[in-house]
Order: sequence, then C-alpha cells, then structure tokens
Amino acid sequence: MYLCTMLPLKRIAVQTVKIALPLILGGAILFWMYRGFDFARVSDVVLHEMDWTWMLLSFPFGILAQALRGWRWKLTLEPLDEHPRSSTCVNSIFLSYASSLVVPRIGEFTRCGVLKRWEGIPFAKALGTVVTERIVDMLLMVLIVGVTFLIEMSVFGTFFQKTGTNIGGILERFTQAGWVVTVICLCAMGVLLWLLVRNLSLYNKVKSTLNGFWEGITSLKAVRRKPLFAAATIGIWLCYFLHYYLTFFCFDFTTHLGLSCALVTFAVGSIAVIVPTPNGAGPWHFAVKTMLILYGVADEQALYFVLIVHTVQTLLVILLGIYGWARQSFTKRLPAKN
Repeated sequence: MYLCTMLPLKRIAVQTVKIALPLILGGAILFWMYRGFDFARVSDVVLHEMDWTWMLLSFPFGILAQALRGWRWKLTLEPLDEHPRSSTCVNSIFLSYASSLVVPRIGEFTRCGVLKRWEGIPFAKALGTVVTERIVDMLLMVLIVGVTFLIEMSVFGTFFQKTGTNIGGILERFTQAGWVVTVICLCAMGVLLWLLVRNLSLYNKVKSTLNGFWEGITSLKAVRRKPLFAAATIGIWLCYFLHYYLTFFCFDFTTHLGLSCALVTFAVGSIAVIVPTPNGAGPWHFAVKTMLILYGVADEQALYFVLIVHTVQTLLVILLGIYGWARQSFTKRLPAKN
C-alpha cells in the first residue's frame, strides 16, 4: 500500500519538475536581463516610436510557417497509408505551438494527440513522423547556422578590430549575479536532459509502441512527393526568417542593420530556442540581444527589441492556438483505426 502511494507521488514530483524547471530557467534569465529596466518606456516605444506596419506585414509569414509545417506533416504520413485532413494537420500545429507555451516541448505530443482524436491515427506512428521532421529541421538549421557564420566571420573580425572588443572584455561585463544565473541555467539544462533520457528509456520498453514509432521515423524515405516535401521544408524556414526579419523595420535603431545582421541574429536565436523554455523566452532574448549589441545597437534599445518582438510574436502563437482549438471543436471525429 505504501509503495502504491509513493509511485504516483513520484510521478507527480517528476512532472512538476518538468513543468516548473523550464519556467524557472526562462524567468531567471529574463529577471537577470531586465533587472533595473524601465518598463514604463516600453509603452511609449510601442505606441509612438514603433512602425506597426512592418510588424503586421510579418504576421502572414508566421502563420504560413506553421501552415506549411502542417501540410508537410501530411506528406510524411502518406507512406504509412494515413491520410488525415489538411485542416486537422494545420490546426494541430497551431495547438502544438500554443501548448508549448505552457509546458515546453509538449507540442509534439499535443499534435499527435489531435490526430489520434480526430483522425484515428495511432499516436506512436504519428510521433515517429514528428521525430523525422525534427531531424530534417535540425539538419537544415545546422546548415543555415554554419553557412551564416562562415559568411559573416569577416564582419565579426572587422567589428572586433575597430572596437577593440575581445572575449575577455565581454566576460568582464558579467556580474557575480550573472555568473550565478548562468551556472543555475546550465544545471537546469542538465537536469532536463537527464529527465528526457530517463523517460525515453522507459518509453522504449514498450515494444508495440516502439514498432509504430520506428515506422513513423522511417517514413521519410518513402515520401512520394519528395520535391514538395523539400519545398515545404525550405518554405518553413524562409517564412520563419521573414517573420523575424521584417520586425527590423519596426524600429529606427534596427532598420539600418541589413540582411547580414538579421541572418546572424536569426541563427543564434534558432540555436537558443533549443533550450526548453516557453517559446524560447529567456535564452532567445539573451542570444539576440547580445548579437545586436555586437552590431552596434545600444544595450537598452536591444532590450526593447527582443522584449517587444518576442511578446508580439508569442501573442500571435496564442491567437493561432485559440483559432486551431475553436476550429477543431467543430470538426467531425473519424473512428480510430485498428
């Protein structure tokens, strides 16, 4: 009886840590970055100094990136003889991004659950295709990051020569509190990685689930419309970039920075969101702000940029999630497949 009581408590504790730790991690980074920041000025920047036309023009690309991801997912399911409705695939992506704001990385499971509930597709099979997509996206992201840094290496070299900036100088700007926060964040990432590995090891013990999972992973080689899959993948990342790049023209202090700065900050931001915090909050702010400062943007202005852009784009994710939930609520469910 005691053992039965302890097991649920242990699961609750693990789940609590998995939810709380990313929130604490992101919150700690944001607190460190914005300590002593004048938030009262943010409303003036948003209402009087910001060009909302460019922000609104960036929205269609943010929406299209998620829609393309839904359509691409449909392509990876076709080799498994699964043909979900396109609307369900797209709405599941909207819901996955929104749910990840509450519990980081839960989105992958959310969209598989949506397909199981409305299309009757086995959860494990759908999850396998998600892993395939993530691998493809990771490879493309590594390529983008690598090419960007190779192209812009001379820019960084010129900047360091002109300003006399060096790594030691950057490290000297870290306060004692900054080092403490950095160490805590690294420890938190280690704990999250341990929990992930532990859960995967338990998950893989279920043979039937593993078979469906592997079937989904290997679906890529059987995709019938590979050119369309490749075009969708490129389109997703192009839309992500344009969704971000157009925000540069919203502010006087970033509109002149050009494509090279946008590529570099987009690359480092893409790396930063790997850290499991809600929509990359914290790591993304820190990474993009640091790179903007390297390109000559004042510290306070860089803080305005990352705070406003991330907040507005997060609100868009929330609105799309609400739309996806409302749309699916009126969608007819198909029977589960054996």
